[in-house]
This record gives sequence, C-alpha cells and structure tokens, in this order.
Amino acid sequence: MDRASRNSPEPLRRFLLTLALAFAVSASAGLPAFAQSLAGYGVVLMHGKQGRPGGPIGGVAAALRAAGATVVMPEMPWSRTRMYDASYAQAMVQIDAAVKRLRAEGKRKIVVGGMSFGANAAIGYARRHGDIAAVLALSPGHTPESPLFQTAVAASVATARQLDASGKGDVRTNFTDLNQGSRFQVDATPKVYLSYFDPHGPASMTANAVAMKPVPIFMAVGSQDRIVSRAHGQIFGPAAKNHRSKYVEVPGGTHMSTPGRVASEVVAWLASL
Repeated sequence: MDRASRNSPEPLRRFLLTLALAFAVSASAGLPAFAQSLAGYGVVLMHGKQGRPGGPIGGVAAALRAAGATVVMPEMPWSRTRMYDASYAQAMVQIDAAVKRLRAEGKRKIVVGGMSFGANAAIGYARRHGDIAAVLALSPGHTPESPLFQTAVAASVATARQLDASGKGDVRTNFTDLNQGSRFQVDATPKVYLSYFDPHGPASMTANAVAMKPVPIFMAVGSQDRIVSRAHGQIFGPAAKNHRSKYVEVPGGTHMSTPGRVASEVVAWLASL
C-alpha cells in the first residue's frame, strides 16, 4: 500500500470495520450464553429455606438480567424473617401474582424457578399452571416425603395433626424443621405447618414432579449435594415430560455453590427454547 492509500479515509475505515467485526466474533465465541438475548422473558426466581431474595441465586439473577430478562425475586413464606407465616397454597398464590405482574408488563415468556425450597415451589407451581415457558430447579430441596425428612419431623407432624383435629389448627405452636440435615425450631400454626411437612401434602416434591405439566425443566444438582442420589430418578425424571428438559450434575458442586456455577448454562438453555 502506498502512502496515499494509507492516508486515505476509505481504506482506514474498512480496516477498522474489519477489525471490529473480528473482535465481535471472537468475543461472542468466548461468551456464547450471554450473547443470546432473553428480551421478553420474565423470571420469578425464589430463594431457599431461611434465605432471602438474592443470596446464592443472586448470580443467576444477574446473568439473566445481563441477557435481557426481567427478574423478580419475591420474599417467600420460608424466608428467615417470614418462616411459615403463610401456607404452601398461599405461596402458590404469591408466585401467581408475580407471574401476572410480569405478564402485565408485556413479558411473553414466563419462567418460574428457584433454589432449594424455591425449586420445590417452582415445580409445585408448574404442577398447577402449565402456561409458563420453563422451570428452573437449582439445588432442589425440602422433601417432606423422603424417609429421612419424615423421621426428623414425625413428632411435630403428629402434634400438628392432633391440634388441627381438636380445633386448634390456627393457634401458633413450636414445631421442628429440617434444613440440609440440621434441625431447628419454627413457630407456625398447625394448618400451615402441615401444608409444608405432611409427607402426602401439597409440598411433596416427588408428587408434584409426577403431576407436573409438560413444561421444560432445567435442573442442576451438585455432586456433593445430599439430594444427588435421588434428584434425577425421583424428581427430574418424572418432571421432564418435555423433550427440551435438561439435567446437569455439577462436579464438586454443593447445595449452596451449584446455582452460581450454572448461571451461564441457565441463560444458554433458556435462549435455546
């Protein structure tokens, strides 16, 4: 190239354009998930037991928002400050209210998801409502139907049943709860407590998975999570009636770390639907 050509604006403009395009391709190849737009998606993302909006699922929320989705994170009845001030059925109503707000804002694809107890509730909601785009179940937890859980809370469940039968179902009482193997006490009415802890009640994750509508579900479980031996066969398998469903086992992932480690996979999966 002679000096005149090098100083000409047109060759320089073409060179800069080529360079910019090469950089864009390189960048998008390195960030395939976040290159996808989730504009038009509305996501209800719920925290786990004794948690709060954000927390371990904050990274997932940030990734979804960066991809263009609108994310709402309600404080659910199992938060550290609420702790069963409303029943499981009332929690479903709260989720539905959040879904309706997103639809009113013009969101065309609604996703309901969460971590631990939030994942339980997302599956429970999808059992009752099939008109959503997807379910996110990250480190699913709270399984009152499991033998270990039943043993831990059996005395409290029996007491709650007795009190409810004797007309004291709305009187707040002290009961036992279980969170990742640790027992602690909660104050709740017998009716509300049973809605979460009756092994045959509405919070049974296995029963909800079996009866779930054919909504695509993304489930991620860490290899170090307590539920890993049962998650695929007993929960994901029955729930995954839609062929676009996906199960991810995170090597070395724990109950708390797994959601953050799959944030980019969640975005990429939703973008592929």
